[in-house]
Amino acid sequence: MTKGAECVAAEETVLDAARKMTELGVGALPVCGTDDRLKGVLTDRDIVVEVLGAGKDPAAVKAGDLAQDEAVTIGADDDVDESPRTMASRKVRRLPVIDGHRLVGIVALADVARALPDRAVGDLLEVLSSD
Repeated sequence: MTKGAECVAAEETVLDAARKMTELGVGALPVCGTDDRLKGVLTDRDIVVEVLGAGKDPAAVKAGDLAQDEAVTIGADDDVDESPRTMASRKVRRLPVIDGHRLVGIVALADVARALPDRAVGDLLEVLSSD
């Protein structure tokens, strides 16, 4: 898990989020609401496909507009085996880690890959890469 993940506020623009991603050297940011609760995850792919590719102005689109209805997360006290199971079943490559409702980190596919045997990593990648 990468600790200390930073959020982009749901009210911030996609342009602000892209700048934050650039500064942090990341391809995804959790989206947090005014209540400090996780609303979703915004990826660089979301920005390209749903904003730029659709001809929208990234300075006018709010990060919260791209957050999914339900954020896929794991709990800080979940078993280590929960991450790859959740990634596979929900077809996600990043999982925000929450403690109560507070974001405490992110588990990325790379984190899981370092912890699993090669065969299990291959199986997970196959599931995530399939339609």
